[in-house]
Amino acid sequence: MRLHLQSMAMMIATAVAPAPACAEVVAATPESFEITQSVTIDKPVAQTWEQLRSPQKWWSKDHTYSGDSANLYLDTQATGCFCERLPGGGSVEHGRIVYLQPQRMMRLNAALGPLQAEAVTGILTWTLAADGETATRVKMTYNVAGHIRGGAEAFAPQVDEVMAIQLLGLKAATEAMPPAASPTAP
Repeated sequence: MRLHLQSMAMMIATAVAPAPACAEVVAATPESFEITQSVTIDKPVAQTWEQLRSPQKWWSKDHTYSGDSANLYLDTQATGCFCERLPGGGSVEHGRIVYLQPQRMMRLNAALGPLQAEAVTGILTWTLAADGETATRVKMTYNVAGHIRGGAEAFAPQVDEVMAIQLLGLKAATEAMPPAASPTAP
């Protein structure tokens, strides 16, 4: 019963959560779509980067194959896997890092979720920039192209919504982190 109430509270919080500061389906055709979203996170770049590298702490469990975000992991180096462990010893590759510049940018080749079953290439890019001394501007761009049954333009709004949930999850988890330890004066 307690778990059910917690789940309901999380669903309500997600339903009324604010949208990212900027979310847009930039382009959509039958063969492709481009989504961009951005948000300001009230933590410095270093803390935001550390959280981005730990999707198990912020990716929605509702958008995993196992139903448990704790099964996600990310090996943050070129060719590193954004993967998920499945019960019974299975696994899923959600994406693979193709470009990494610590605390600035991470780019993955990633056909996420149901796009895995389509003949597409997806490029997911996360860009971080300082917004003052204590905040980070995060921009997420997702470009998908190829053959999508039913047309890419039909998928774009749903993918935009799912990616907004992930970006807001990153924001919430990062802002919940304790403050970074400040260096002590000699």
